[in-house]
Amino acid sequence: MQRYSGFGLVKHALRHHEDWQRQWRNPTPKPRYDVIIVGGGGHGLATAYYLAKEHGITNVAVLEKGWLGGGNTARNTTIVRSNYLWDESAALYEHAMKHWEGLSQELNYNVMFSQRGVLNLGHTLQDMRDIQRRVNANRLNGIDGEVLDAEGVQSLVPIMDCSKRARYPVMGASWQPRAGVARHDAVAWGYARAADALGVDLLQNTEVTGFKIRDGQIQGVHTNRGDIESKTVGCVTAGNSSVLAGMAGLNLPLESHPLQALVSEPLKPVLDTVVMSNHVHGYISQSDKGDLVIGAGIDGYNGYGQRGSYPTVEHTLQAIVEMFPIFSRVRMNRQWGGIVDTCPDACPILSKTKVKGLYFNCGWGTGGFKATPGSGHVFAASLAKGEMHPIAAPFSIDRFHSGALIDEHGAAGVAH
Repeated sequence: MQRYSGFGLVKHALRHHEDWQRQWRNPTPKPRYDVIIVGGGGHGLATAYYLAKEHGITNVAVLEKGWLGGGNTARNTTIVRSNYLWDESAALYEHAMKHWEGLSQELNYNVMFSQRGVLNLGHTLQDMRDIQRRVNANRLNGIDGEVLDAEGVQSLVPIMDCSKRARYPVMGASWQPRAGVARHDAVAWGYARAADALGVDLLQNTEVTGFKIRDGQIQGVHTNRGDIESKTVGCVTAGNSSVLAGMAGLNLPLESHPLQALVSEPLKPVLDTVVMSNHVHGYISQSDKGDLVIGAGIDGYNGYGQRGSYPTVEHTLQAIVEMFPIFSRVRMNRQWGGIVDTCPDACPILSKTKVKGLYFNCGWGTGGFKATPGSGHVFAASLAKGEMHPIAAPFSIDRFHSGALIDEHGAAGVAH
């Protein structure tokens, strides 16, 4: 990484950005690759990086119809945690957490991973029973977690209303100290630069328009820049996965919904952890810039619009003010929406398909960002070996036929 003195930083800051050193190449597509990754978000870039680094497969192309990291990777609220209830989910997200903890050093790129902890609040006796069950399950799986009472929550977050006069009084919470937040853009850029340095071709403005399939075997893809051949294709396109699957004659059990978030005007540091409430249905953290980062659940309708709806914004802010009356006069700066594809059991699909050589990594719902390094790591191993990695195997599409679902709906607090 290039380093500058204080004077050098000023000099380069005053120069036009076109003179800056590019972080990755802008190559012309080759006619054939060993592996094609469709989707240049965090998961796709991580997959390409681990294919090259862990498995020595460098003749890889990442195809992105827009710009790298311009989809859901840049449209989320950056929460990272691994406190999921079921063994299969816990293994996947904890695998990701362990990668997060060394990711900046591995990529030589500061992804700004801040282990400030995550609180999942309980407002009823049933909430607290669920919290105790989940924390016990986490600890049996070697994942950190504690059960706090209302006084413990108040000591961690003095500005939150934990009084009995609240409409939904706080009875306690689960607390995962190793959880936190990371910088979403930096994650995409770090993986992109590292993959490029290992020889991966990152092809932006390259939209896949169809698949080349012969005798049940993938042969490549059709794109707006011509056909590209490969006998191994991994699709990692977040909210548009069902559209892509339809091009291959596949019908995935997915629904795509907008997921909205908001940020406020910058404030002085007042909130040094992440607070989530499933009952009130809102969550909040404070960024390093001072913005309050706020979100809730998905919009109730299916769609691909990235704007969302005002009723969801209103409901979300009502929930935040319920927990934090101190923020009632804070002004919101902007709002955005991402498109998430959700499975019936609120868990992802990491799977082969009936088309040999065609794999899908999708259905993450609201949990995609936190899984980025773990997802990329196990998906790369699956593509390299032609068999699903043991951590990925339970998330096969076949579970919707066998009934072996991993039902995380409501099991892990707010599902983000």
